[in-house]
Amino acid sequence: MLPQDKVQHLIDRHLKLEKELSSGEIDKKKYAEISKEYSDLNDIIKQVKEYLNYQKDTEELDIIINDKNSDPEMKEFASNELENLKNNHQINEKKIKLFLLPKDLADSKNAIIEIRAGTGGLEASLFASDLYKMYEKVSQKKEWIIEVISISKSEAGGLKEIIALIKGKNIYSALKYESGVHRVQRVPDTETQGRVHTSAATVAVLPEAEDLDIKLDEKDIRIDVFRSSGPGGQSVNTTDSAVRITHLPTGIVVSQQDEKSQIRNKEKGLKILKSRIYDFERQKIDQERSKDRKNKIGSGDRSERIRTYNFPQGRVTDHRINLTFHKLDEFMEGEIFDEMIENLSLQAQKDQLSNIS
Repeated sequence: MLPQDKVQHLIDRHLKLEKELSSGEIDKKKYAEISKEYSDLNDIIKQVKEYLNYQKDTEELDIIINDKNSDPEMKEFASNELENLKNNHQINEKKIKLFLLPKDLADSKNAIIEIRAGTGGLEASLFASDLYKMYEKVSQKKEWIIEVISISKSEAGGLKEIIALIKGKNIYSALKYESGVHRVQRVPDTETQGRVHTSAATVAVLPEAEDLDIKLDEKDIRIDVFRSSGPGGQSVNTTDSAVRITHLPTGIVVSQQDEKSQIRNKEKGLKILKSRIYDFERQKIDQERSKDRKNKIGSGDRSERIRTYNFPQGRVTDHRINLTFHKLDEFMEGEIFDEMIENLSLQAQKDQLSNIS
């Protein structure tokens, strides 16, 4: 059962917003915000009222059913009504629980994805490259726009690190469960004995921070200029165009040297920095919210192993929900990516629902 006070609060809030909207005493911006909340509540208010009236309605029907003087037809009608009422009550409870789930305001945002080669040397950098190609293919299928912000290649043609911005509708909600350690098991091209090697890459997905989300105070950032070493570009810069930006309150550091222009490097660096600060603040709030329980989907911590890609067996396994697909080639082509995300989203929703009681 849902706590009565939580459900009653929805009724009270609905009435309060109704009065505010009809008062004519609020500005346009506030009016738009209130209208949106009022509209959302309108979609659930019927179920809320039925849920609160359930006890009274069942008691009235019980009186008819148990009354010896009630005629048989009336008793049958009341019994059917009671059965319908019970079924409807369960449906209403689920709908209200879903409505009460905390809304992730970042879900509708674009996302910055950071992929880094982990343990495994050159093979890890090749796997990091394969992961990026997978996200590229998913983006193409979904008609998302993907823009590389920073790239550092390895000697073998793989990627030491790549940071990209992915734009579209509800990008963060579709990619947020990708954060963590992705492990690969396969025979490297250089392996003459046919032995399977294990290596890894880390993925971090951050919601793109907008100016409204993060206000950077100049006194809180330090910008250092240095000469590019050129690991990510085609040639080494001969001017001091690379920048290192440090956010003093959090200690978050971003280096950017892909562009020949110091101004462009600073712009790109600030974009990444804002998103990392925004993600840092969000994670701090999430940890405070859920420090007493472990989320099965995972915290999105980059040190947490989330998925294994086993090439000899042609399978991909997500360890958070114990889901295995024996279609690894299709998965790497972006073909069944949606199915994986749907399963992760459903489990996250179930976990959240179990905490509303």
